[in-house]
Amino acid sequence: MQKRIGVGLLGAGFLARTRARCYRALDGRAELVAVASRGFESAETFAREHGVAHACRSADELLARDDVQLVDLCVPNDQHRPLCERAAAAGKHVVCTKPLTAYVGQDLPPDASDAAISGRDRREMAVLATVDARAMVEVCADEGVRLMYGENWIYAPSIRRAQGLLAQANGTILDLRGGESHKGSHSPYSRRWRHTGGGALLRLGAHPLGAMLWLKRDEGLRKRGAPIVPIAVTADVADPSRIKALDDETAEYVARGWVDVESWGAVIVEFDDGARGLAWGADTTLGGMESRLEIQSSNARFRCNLSPNDLLQCYTPEAEVLGDAYVMEKIGSGAGWTTPIPDEDWSSGHLGMCADFVGCARDDRAPIATGEIGLDVVRVVYASYVAAAEGRKVLLEEVDTWTA
Repeated sequence: MQKRIGVGLLGAGFLARTRARCYRALDGRAELVAVASRGFESAETFAREHGVAHACRSADELLARDDVQLVDLCVPNDQHRPLCERAAAAGKHVVCTKPLTAYVGQDLPPDASDAAISGRDRREMAVLATVDARAMVEVCADEGVRLMYGENWIYAPSIRRAQGLLAQANGTILDLRGGESHKGSHSPYSRRWRHTGGGALLRLGAHPLGAMLWLKRDEGLRKRGAPIVPIAVTADVADPSRIKALDDETAEYVARGWVDVESWGAVIVEFDDGARGLAWGADTTLGGMESRLEIQSSNARFRCNLSPNDLLQCYTPEAEVLGDAYVMEKIGSGAGWTTPIPDEDWSSGHLGMCADFVGCARDDRAPIATGEIGLDVVRVVYASYVAAAEGRKVLLEEVDTWTA
């Protein structure tokens, strides 16, 4: 009989609900032992609704439990490093969602203004975010636990299948293009740098970046015995929702009101073998969540459609026909042709990701999505913010020099 892994969730929001569904779906391989949140009542409600055995009054109470082997950090970005360090010190394997870390004014006084935080020199942001990410990787290694990077794109069935076929074809990846976009986050916290550490490039662009870095890393390990890594970036960021003409439009379909973060961002990544990757994130896209990755190799070409996909297509003359049925994320109106996703947890990679992480904790093996990939995503994203601010190509070795 396989050992069941006890899972502790820190956080009780949207991400924690997704994780709870996925851990519960693993045929008894994982047990939802405990949950802790900022408010005990929230933890109690979450535990009751999601079948978690215990609601804890604090993170320390959860981390002290001997029946918790794996801790999943479903918390704001500024809590990733401190909670990772505490979990590792308690001997727990750590799952951390993307981004691994972010610059949210951690070097400034608690009462620092929005302008002081978002106006920080981008090089200083890159230094602090990278230092925090590297510290997370190192503390988990020092404590003998696994740091697992919660990037669901790496586990999406379409991308995993493409990776397997790439390995079979044994070609060379020349060019990767991918992005995630929708009409804008529903969370008010996404509109301020102090809460998220960046805008669309970080929140959304981190997904395709993580997949691209993993695919090139895997290719390098297969073909030359060492990872192929990113070495330089060129980038741009903007907030197209501020275009003056929008003020004259009566209907508002795309989110506006971004305080000090971009609603659009794109980066060109240069890899050490000469390959290129183009990744973007945008809060300017109607029609539901769009998450896609295209891979151009020397002997094959792949299009990975996480969302939307055409496993199921549905036409309704009016949105009211389907009532309150969930169709897909950020769809808006459900009228006309839509693509209801049969199992979003599966197609997005969340289910496979949780299965891998539980297996890692059980078998004491490295995950597919490692903390090192999360560290590289942080380096690339914040080097991109420097590149956009300074209008030039930025070498990743510059970031390493700044943090030395």
